[in-house]
Amino acid sequence: MNYTTIKALAKASFIEKRSEFIGYLCPVSTNDEAVNFINNIKAEHRKAKHNVYAYILRDNNITRYSDDGEPQGTAGIPVLDVLQKHQLTDICCVVTRYFGGILLGGGGLVRAYSHCASLAVNEADILNMYFCNTAIITMDYDLYGKISYILPEFETKLISSDFGNNVKITVNVKSELYDSFCKKLTDITSGKILIEKTNELFDNF
Repeated sequence: MNYTTIKALAKASFIEKRSEFIGYLCPVSTNDEAVNFINNIKAEHRKAKHNVYAYILRDNNITRYSDDGEPQGTAGIPVLDVLQKHQLTDICCVVTRYFGGILLGGGGLVRAYSHCASLAVNEADILNMYFCNTAIITMDYDLYGKISYILPEFETKLISSDFGNNVKITVNVKSELYDSFCKKLTDITSGKILIEKTNELFDNF
């Protein structure tokens, strides 16, 4: 259920035998978003010889790619392979090629498209997304230090803190750790805290 994606658009380029390769990597969550991104890149690079793409979506387990006029198997699949090797999903990669007049051959194309996609991945801010529970923990001030000491043990992500008549903190906890997290807090405070589960979502850790 957990997955890896990227935070925002990433871009990289290089030149191989006078052909310029420009790689774009974009987070997408639906087929329409992927297609729109591909079309936007094509519109931006109308004079390019090829706009090769590959994308992988969690929604309906969609995987698609296109060689966009390159010899079959030399472009789209190598780009897709890079995404799969990095275990990325909800992701779309477009590699634009401006032909420089020198043929690269099948092996050269595979290496060039793979390399450009890899460069784009290297430029991206990778997000490791985990299915989480959001918990609001309400406690007296004298328990705050004890609770704060425990939070890192369960890799929690602090969302907010509210210091009023008592202390109220909101944290995201990986779902597989949530039950043991609640039990530990209840045990060390002898049940003198209130834990409310308010949401289930994916978050980056």
